[in-house]
Amino acid sequence: MNNNYKKIEDTCITISELMLPSHANFSGKIHGGYILNLMDQIAFACASKHSGTYCVTASVDTVNFINPIEVGELVTMRASINYVGNTSMVVGIRVESQNIQTGNVKHCNSSYFTMVAKNEQGSNSKVPGIIISNDNEMRRFLEAIHRNETRKNRLEEFDSENFSVQEHAKDLEKYNIKIEL
Repeated sequence: MNNNYKKIEDTCITISELMLPSHANFSGKIHGGYILNLMDQIAFACASKHSGTYCVTASVDTVNFINPIEVGELVTMRASINYVGNTSMVVGIRVESQNIQTGNVKHCNSSYFTMVAKNEQGSNSKVPGIIISNDNEMRRFLEAIHRNETRKNRLEEFDSENFSVQEHAKDLEKYNIKIEL
């Protein structure tokens, strides 16, 4: 096998942590910022394991908190490489919590972290490719391409030099706003 490619399963990371009262927000649920911090750590670990280098977070896409996490639940995060470019990787993360008394498991969050590999001088570093071994890995790779294209299109459409108020003003009529330009 060519060393420039790695199997996705070989760089997956799973972490579990018991949620403590110190992790809770004012409403008694686990603070979203704490979960994001853990997600950033597992994204770093997964990307670094794949690239063999230090990695930095370039962006976070689609963080939807689906279900709250309670104090006393066991949170498990699974991270895998969904996409690789030349120096960047998209790490998909699934967050689940389990009530350890009842065994009930709930999906709490899924997110995508774009990580960039760095060399010792701090410059971007080329990353190994991935070996796609099943339909699910293929779907995740294609979804990452689609998210990247959608993001680029959105940035171009709303770029300040290209943006046209007249083109978009009518789109705002159904929203709870008052325009005073």
